[in-house]
Amino acid sequence: MNIENQETDLEVTEKAKSSIGKKLLLGLLVLVAVAVVGCILYVSDYYHSDVPDRYYADTETVQVYVHETDDEVNKEFMSFVPAEPIAGLIFYPGAKVEYDAYAPLMYELAERGILCVLMKMPCNIAILGKNMADGIKDMYPEVEDWYMGGHSLGGLTAADYVVNHTDEYEGLIILAAYSMVNLTDTDLKVLVMYGSEDTVLNMESYQNNFRKLPSDTVEYVIEGGCHAYFGYYGEQKGDGEPGISREDQIAITVEYIESLINE
Repeated sequence: MNIENQETDLEVTEKAKSSIGKKLLLGLLVLVAVAVVGCILYVSDYYHSDVPDRYYADTETVQVYVHETDDEVNKEFMSFVPAEPIAGLIFYPGAKVEYDAYAPLMYELAERGILCVLMKMPCNIAILGKNMADGIKDMYPEVEDWYMGGHSLGGLTAADYVVNHTDEYEGLIILAAYSMVNLTDTDLKVLVMYGSEDTVLNMESYQNNFRKLPSDTVEYVIEGGCHAYFGYYGEQKGDGEPGISREDQIAITVEYIESLINE
């Protein structure tokens, strides 16, 4: 009887362990499923571009190309190619923003002679495609001087990319963002711009990280500008009330970028 009772107790213990293990496994699967669904919902809810057709049209001075993924180049991007480029700019879009929302900014820069390459990011999240700039410069051998740039999370990611390629780029353009990496010992020309009414940009983080930029960094605050008006994707949640038009903010941005490149 004692042996039988002992065996019964062992069986009960094993069953209890098995039950706990199944519950833990089920709980883990539920957590994974929730995380996956959450990620899908997060990346599927993004800002769609609202760009006037004129920024997709070729002119005598600017040619617009849409490059789709193929076996040789596993990336998608738009290029805005002037007749005689004076420099090149690779641009990373803001988080959860359809990449062609920045076509107007790129187009206007191309009209000033700056060849612009606007990168499409995985799930519209720049940090998931930090190295998308790899190989782009080689496609345009006629351009000698290159710059990296980006808006919001794209600006932060551009800085994170260029810190490992400082000998390949002349400068960095950060719009409504900051650098998390130390660039003080580089020879990069850096331009930082944001709108005075931008309430999306974390100003505390911006100010704390500004010291990571070169001492001759050009900083410009666009009076009346906001976070979303560097692109054409409507209003952004949490942004401030702009005091200027989208067209004016882009025009000011183009002026300062052109000045940085031509100095």
